Amino acid sequence: MLLALWLPIVLSTIALFFASFLSWVVLPLHKLDWVQLRGEDELLKTARAIGLAPGSYMFPAAASPDERKSPEHQEKWKQGPRGIMTVFGEVNMGANLALTVVYFLATSFVIAYLATIALKPGAESLTVFRFFSTAGLLTYLSAIVQHSIWFRCRITGHVIESIAYAAILGGIFASLWPK
Repeated sequence: MLLALWLPIVLSTIALFFASFLSWVVLPLHKLDWVQLRGEDELLKTARAIGLAPGSYMFPAAASPDERKSPEHQEKWKQGPRGIMTVFGEVNMGANLALTVVYFLATSFVIAYLATIALKPGAESLTVFRFFSTAGLLTYLSAIVQHSIWFRCRITGHVIESIAYAAILGGIFASLWPK
C-alpha cells in the first residue's frame, strides 16, 4: 500500500517546502527570531582576532564537572552573561535547501508508512486528515519545543508553521488516500 502513496508523498514534500519558503521569506514569522547584537562590530573584531572557528559554544564554559563547581566558575556564571553561540562556516544555501527537501520527503514517507499500519484503504477523509495532521504536528513541532526549553530560542514562528505543515500534510493525504 505504501507504493500507492507515492503521489501524496511527493506532493506533500513540494507543498511543505513551498510553505517553508513562505514562512521564512514572505511572512514575518521568523522576523524576531534573531536580533542584531549591540557592539556587533567589536564582537566580530574580537572573534576574528582569536580565530573563532565554526562550532557551537557555551559561555561561561567549564572543562569538567569539577571546574563547574569551582568558586571561580560559579562567579563567572553568576555575573553573566550566560549563553550559547553557534558560529557558521561557509553557508551553502543550495545544499541547505536540498536537505530541507530531503527532510520533508523523509518525514512524509515515514508518516505515510506509519499510516499504512494504522489505516486501511477507503478510510474516511476526516480520519486520514486527523491521523496525518496529528503525526505531522508531532513531527514538526516536538523537536523545536524541547530545543527551546534548553536553549531559550524563540519558537512562536515555528509553532505557527508546524500547525500549518500538519494541516497541509493532513489535507494532501486525506484528499489522495486510496479508496
